[in-house]
Amino acid sequence: MKIVVVGCTHAGVAAAKAVRHDHPEAEVVVYERDDNVSFLSCGVALYLGGEVKNLDEMFYENPAHLRTEGIDVRDKHDVLRIDSDKHTLTIQNLRTTEVFTDTYDKLIMTTGSNVVVPPVMGVDDTRVLMCKDARQAQAIFDSAQNHHHVYIVGGGYVGVELAEAYANTDHAVTLLQAHNQLLNRYIDEELSAQVERNLQEHGVDLQLNTRVDSFESDDDHDQVLIHTNGADFHAGLVIVCAGFVPNTELLRGQVKLDARGAIITNDWLETSNPDILAAGDTCAVRFNPTGKLDYIPLATNAERQGRIAGRNAFGHVQKYPGTQGTTALRLFSETLATTGLTSHAAAAAGVHAASVIYRDNYRPVFMQPNAQITIKLVYNVDDHRVLGAQLLCAHDISQTANTVSLAIQNGNTIEDLAYVDTLFNPHYDQPVNYLNQVALLAVAQTNA
Repeated sequence: MKIVVVGCTHAGVAAAKAVRHDHPEAEVVVYERDDNVSFLSCGVALYLGGEVKNLDEMFYENPAHLRTEGIDVRDKHDVLRIDSDKHTLTIQNLRTTEVFTDTYDKLIMTTGSNVVVPPVMGVDDTRVLMCKDARQAQAIFDSAQNHHHVYIVGGGYVGVELAEAYANTDHAVTLLQAHNQLLNRYIDEELSAQVERNLQEHGVDLQLNTRVDSFESDDDHDQVLIHTNGADFHAGLVIVCAGFVPNTELLRGQVKLDARGAIITNDWLETSNPDILAAGDTCAVRFNPTGKLDYIPLATNAERQGRIAGRNAFGHVQKYPGTQGTTALRLFSETLATTGLTSHAAAAAGVHAASVIYRDNYRPVFMQPNAQITIKLVYNVDDHRVLGAQLLCAHDISQTANTVSLAIQNGNTIEDLAYVDTLFNPHYDQPVNYLNQVALLAVAQTNA
């Protein structure tokens, strides 16, 4: 068997290693158009904010090491075309410009995602930068050395993390968000208000309901004019964080794609062509709170899917369990962690949902220092299944989101969560753990 992996970030690395581990007799070939693999884009903000001094530390694997494990990694090779009927690929060696063909028995597509480039005039200005890969991160870092004021467009995870990173340096930060709240895909207004207040207290100029209409060059002042639906802004450096789209052009018309262009797979991560598997940001995923396909580009999804796709290249070994979209970020001294559905997302999906909010010190009052924890729990009114949770606290409560994630994946109810066995120690929590407490509020609400 010859297994070809196209693309080698998180999913590609995991897939190639899984094939090599389970089937050392197989031929494993990886084509990657860049000269590196496994870049952790989630660490970009750490580098730009100075917490990580060397961008190379954001790579956890490299082509040379993969080759020592028996994986034929061909970096700087761009796959130009795939013919799924003939099981062939047309590839260009970017070092020599040679174009050649190769064949496969099974193909694993892990081509990832591309940064969304807003369809506005002037976005190609050299002072307007995107943020995802290592080269983009280095370009932003270099540009920020010469510009004190950083403008960030987009208030999702990447935009908020970058705002926090630059607010911790000597930069002024303006964050432009078209929506009326930050992180609207991840949290509801109650927690978003706390996040917004935290950013503003650290000097971030937050501009909500501000849609960028175009960019206009002002070369005389080495600036770009940002035209919005409200005020205009003069900027020397603009970082656009408008989300991601799946990179699936190579298979368009050859396998089934969803409306976003993401590859649709079955439980075994096979596409509509059983000889082609797919994993990572290139795929739609089953979102367990709704049971429907969604596009949720996360490194954790990519790594798990890559491993499973590699194992299933030789047959049905491991089903993909779906995702809850579990995430976390640190915002100055606070931790924000989320999983599953928000109230807004539940309403949009037509799910009959309700929610409760719990606020209290995370541990007994006699333990100092202490901190308030805020938890919003979303649940299904009809069957009481846990659908999602949002947590915010100065204490690191990120692992609690993992517990709720497992509850969602397993179809647990608010009653299960209310009475689950949790530890108590004054160092860590109250006699009744905060997760039990918020679930007990939900149970009481349903019985009212």
